[in-house]
Amino acid sequence: MISLLMNQPRKGGGRPSVLLDMRPLQGPSASRGVGAYARGLLKGLVKAGFDTNLTLLLDVAFDAPALPVGRYRLAGCRRRSHGQLAAYEDAVALTADLERIAPDVYHAIDFHLPGRCPTRLVVTLHDLIPWAWGGSRMRGERMRYGIFRRLLPRADLVIAVSDATSEDAVRLRVAVRQKIRVIRESADTAFVPRHGAAARVKEKWGIDGRYLLFVGALDARKDPHALLRAWTTARLAHPDLRLLIAGVPGRQAPPSMSGAVQLGRVDDEELADLYSAASCLVFPSRYEGFGLPCLEAMACGCPVAAFRNTSIPEVVDGAGILVEDGDAEALGEAVTEVMREPERWKRAGLERARQFSWDKAARETISAYESLLR
Repeated sequence: MISLLMNQPRKGGGRPSVLLDMRPLQGPSASRGVGAYARGLLKGLVKAGFDTNLTLLLDVAFDAPALPVGRYRLAGCRRRSHGQLAAYEDAVALTADLERIAPDVYHAIDFHLPGRCPTRLVVTLHDLIPWAWGGSRMRGERMRYGIFRRLLPRADLVIAVSDATSEDAVRLRVAVRQKIRVIRESADTAFVPRHGAAARVKEKWGIDGRYLLFVGALDARKDPHALLRAWTTARLAHPDLRLLIAGVPGRQAPPSMSGAVQLGRVDDEELADLYSAASCLVFPSRYEGFGLPCLEAMACGCPVAAFRNTSIPEVVDGAGILVEDGDAEALGEAVTEVMREPERWKRAGLERARQFSWDKAARETISAYESLLR
């Protein structure tokens, strides 16, 4: 049971009390990048011993999500809207929640911010896709989250998950550089090379032999048509090569993916198997705030071929093959090149993935909290 009422949050070791908004784990975002961020950061904060300073904000309209064991507290809020108007309701209602709970710091990890914040405000900025990419195609998203863009400049500190996101925030004038800290996220510990993965992929989905993998929704931003063209190019050298797509296709998905195998939603262990047994992750996304599938793939020893844009070079950094943004044929040729030397790219990816960890991200986040109260 999530209580609506609670006393002043506990503080431990002279550190600030933090209200961490975990409501993204109670909706569709739980299976997306924001959900992965919420789970990874919370695990890191608990491991760092910061859990006695944490209160997790949850919505009493939903069951509590699976959470790691820790000494944090739970606080509930109640909302009428969970759809298009949710961010606008939060702009009004969150202020009362913060006054009731009275933390030193409120940390928002999605597009929901208070109109007036009676405490220090930290916002994790994953991307600015509605305003930075897509033009008229993003008009609906800009309307839905317009209040977020207006309120973000009021944050005391913005945590950007990549340099690319940080630069977008400055360019679009939603945060000044002095208030931004770049703290990169990481892959979950489930993403490691998994022995016997190919056999489990065959048993689960009937897939035998070599395949390319794409992970994520088939939104226009992910360029599914370029994905198909890259696959077609790669099959000139490897006619038996199949294409697997993991993830819920989404509302923008094309009506057909011309022979690709669409697996739908998979859990982390299944996804780690798919990465571990794949010949290559093909990632034709045109805009990424961080590009988590690339990091997850490398952590599993899966080579990466992707377009060179936004944050992807920061994540891959020479451990995969990046080609000119939008050049689908070059992407297919990159797949062929990767398959000539799979062990080389596997080793490079594993080494690169070790540079990211939730332990590091948690330590840097705690430092960010503490910097606001000095």
